[in-house]
Amino acid sequence: MTRFRFALALCVGAYPLITGLLYLWAPVLDDLPSWQVTLVIVPQMVFGMVFAVIPLVHRCLRGFATAPAR
Repeated sequence: MTRFRFALALCVGAYPLITGLLYLWAPVLDDLPSWQVTLVIVPQMVFGMVFAVIPLVHRCLRGFATAPAR
């Protein structure tokens, strides 16, 4: 259950990150095929998750995301 709560908390952080990146890059990447858009977005998403979202989830949602299930 702890992994499920952690995954849920990460989804809450990943959604605005990927949405923001897509809106940010939309004017530049509009005419490219999906695989090229993904090639540009994924590295930023990974770094954003590793250096921002995951530490933020650990810090702010420690009790929810890491507490043992009862």
